[in-house]
Amino acid sequence: MIRLRVLELLEKRGKTKYWLYKQMGTSYGALDKMIKNETKMIKFSNIEALCNILECDLNELFEITDSVPKE
Repeated sequence: MIRLRVLELLEKRGKTKYWLYKQMGTSYGALDKMIKNETKMIKFSNIEALCNILECDLNELFEITDSVPKE
């Protein structure tokens, strides 16, 4: 399973989900689902925005795990 590491990156930078929401300019609900890895797809523009805002690269943003997602 591929998952986003947004919460870890926010914590590392001393930022909040609300701060990220204000930076992203997307709906809070959509961002919250993305952060909680509850979405089935993410636009490339959102991936690029996350990398730019969090000053990270794709290797830092994503993690591959062995766990199976909950259905």
